[in-house]
Amino acid sequence: MIEAELKARVRSPEAVMRNLESRAAARVEVYQDTYYDRPDRSLDAADEELRVRTVHGVGDSRTMLTFKGAAVEQASGSKPEHETSVQDPGAAHAILRGLGYVPLIAFEKRCRNYEFEAHGRKMLATLVRVPEIDGTFLELETLVNEGGVTAALVDVQAVLAELGIGQDDLTRETYTAAVAAQRGG
Repeated sequence: MIEAELKARVRSPEAVMRNLESRAAARVEVYQDTYYDRPDRSLDAADEELRVRTVHGVGDSRTMLTFKGAAVEQASGSKPEHETSVQDPGAAHAILRGLGYVPLIAFEKRCRNYEFEAHGRKMLATLVRVPEIDGTFLELETLVNEGGVTAALVDVQAVLAELGIGQDDLTRETYTAAVAAQRGG
């Protein structure tokens, strides 16, 4: 599946949050993300990502192992995504290190997730704060087959407009790059 996604800087977080809450109940979670790469950084060079994410929610935690392939749509950066649940996060980290992968960067994301239907699609909107980065971000995504990315992005963009997010607010900046820049590396 392809994660057809657009990301934006949010100028008015409270207004966007109210709009989203009129569509769905928020699920408040904290993500602990660790990104891995080969020592030669060949995954990064190929625009690929390998991540272990532990999500802490109200009363529960879960961990996922995710691989994202190179972007299939350049303007948005939409990527194929393969994800599976992990029962033991420590074992997942040990396996990746044992296979020769090295932690590239780790950081926290504070998220408010909203799941709803719009334009005939299941959507996931996530308001994101990363303590090391100024500002609030909105990620809006829907999962599609490879041939449906362009149409899905039109629908995602329409929902963003309904939320008061304009074209000038869109960004392709990654959290990994922004956090690394903040840390001076």
